[in-house]
Amino acid sequence: MTMAPRRPIPRLLTALITAALACAAGAQDNVRLPDLGSSANALISPQEAQDYGASMLRQMRALDMVVDDPLLDDYINDLGYRLAASSDKPKEHFTFFVVKDQEINAFAAPGGYIAVNAGLMTITRDESELAGVIAHEIGHITQNHLQRAFEDSKKDAPLMALVLLGAIAAGAGGHGGDAPMAVLAGGQGLIAQKSINFTRKDEIEADRVGIQTLARAGFDPNAMAGFFQRMQDVMSAGAGGEDVPALLQTHPVTTMRISDAKARAGALVAAQKLRPPGTVMDKLQWEKSTAPIAFVKDPATLLRPSVRGGLDTYALMRERVRVLAGDATKLATYYGASLQSRPDFDTPANRYGYALALTRGGRGGAATEQLQPLLQSHPDNLILKLALADARLQAGQHAAALAMYTELNTQSPRNRAVALAYAKALTAGGDQAQASLAANLLRPLLDDASEPEVYSAYARASDKAGDSVRAGEAFADASYYSGRPFDAMEQLKRLLKRDDLDYYARARIQARISELTPLVLELHKRKIKTEDNPDGRQQQLRPDGGCDSRLCFSLGAHPDGAVRPPG
Repeated sequence: MTMAPRRPIPRLLTALITAALACAAGAQDNVRLPDLGSSANALISPQEAQDYGASMLRQMRALDMVVDDPLLDDYINDLGYRLAASSDKPKEHFTFFVVKDQEINAFAAPGGYIAVNAGLMTITRDESELAGVIAHEIGHITQNHLQRAFEDSKKDAPLMALVLLGAIAAGAGGHGGDAPMAVLAGGQGLIAQKSINFTRKDEIEADRVGIQTLARAGFDPNAMAGFFQRMQDVMSAGAGGEDVPALLQTHPVTTMRISDAKARAGALVAAQKLRPPGTVMDKLQWEKSTAPIAFVKDPATLLRPSVRGGLDTYALMRERVRVLAGDATKLATYYGASLQSRPDFDTPANRYGYALALTRGGRGGAATEQLQPLLQSHPDNLILKLALADARLQAGQHAAALAMYTELNTQSPRNRAVALAYAKALTAGGDQAQASLAANLLRPLLDDASEPEVYSAYARASDKAGDSVRAGEAFADASYYSGRPFDAMEQLKRLLKRDDLDYYARARIQARISELTPLVLELHKRKIKTEDNPDGRQQQLRPDGGCDSRLCFSLGAHPDGAVRPPG
């Protein structure tokens, strides 16, 4: 597939975030921290690291830089935790997510937040290659490379990162053509130099532990070295300057490093051949440890190929991310032309990608025609069934779509992708009773959700079902997880002024305000800008509960104090 047109602003923003959070140690500013000793954790505690990583993810969501899709989220986190469970520190906190950027890159951030660019995922040839890159980033986390960088720099890197993220949000909020340059100036030139990433020693160490992790998790240990070799070949073939894959700019690869990785992988393969047949994981050891994957009793289940309903899940997810992070209309043309002209292109994964592009382009009927033959060959595949239900809904076949969603929900009652799609369909085309069913479907998902879309869908369902208080709370949470903490606080304050709150609702709202208050005060104290507070100043409500700020017109907030869905 030809490379998508370059998008300089998203690429620049990704580079800024990567530089600030993963590599700020190289900045040449004069900000100094007090001497806190030699312990890296004295500079940033595990909880602080998680807070900064979570803040980064919320800011990226505010800028529409994250591919928030429950199917992709589950896939990338299942893959990530399969690797994390086989790492040296399986109890570490990790969060894996996909960035809406076509650059071939990935990065690790404080708190175990690991990002994979859409461009990297679509360029991989198999799941082992994708796992190899993720295992490398896990190695940076488990080997404390970020903390070492912070300690070596003796600078307040997390604070600078958060300030820079505020500058990014403010620049993007202005939608001005000079925003990227303003961000560069606001970030004090953090990415002006090339040597902003981990040291060569760190990279080699991440390679070595990553290859070990790959082998333990049942993947091909040669995959990491093979992928880096392929990227280096791209560079050596004549690509220069701007066309060098970003992965090689942030993770410099040398012939010696690739040779070392291949040698280590070869040694692991040889060692595996000497082991008795069976799983490379020890079930007895597994039972003695606390695995980060709920309900996994036998580690052998983690080694099974990611095949559902007779199809390679990796191949389907690779096409899914290509469509969700790209231009649906252009991709539909690409898939259609390639299917007609290239017999080797006619695979179930590419047909699936074609159907997704058609559905997202408003051609649900045509997508249905592509999906039905696939389901005849793979009748038990949940991913294809969900795609067909979505296509039918888009084509106006509401009853048929609801029937499919109902069946899928019966088969997989706790599947987030199914519940979210089903709830949206019930809310959009149903009555108050169906909206109430939608809210009941989504409520269990709120226990551990951080995706704004889940809260927005629950809010709309609750509002249509007649529970405006729950709707208001959910809209506030959607604002918060979208990187708009000031919006969230204002919405909660308005809710608290309502006369119809019972004791429990009032207690919930007050508790949420108490949770958000330290964050909002800290942002205000440090004058950190966010998209919903571009001036870095505290927002005040009028005595009547209304608001003079333009922020009142963002998600769920209105000058009259009412809580309404956005749009």
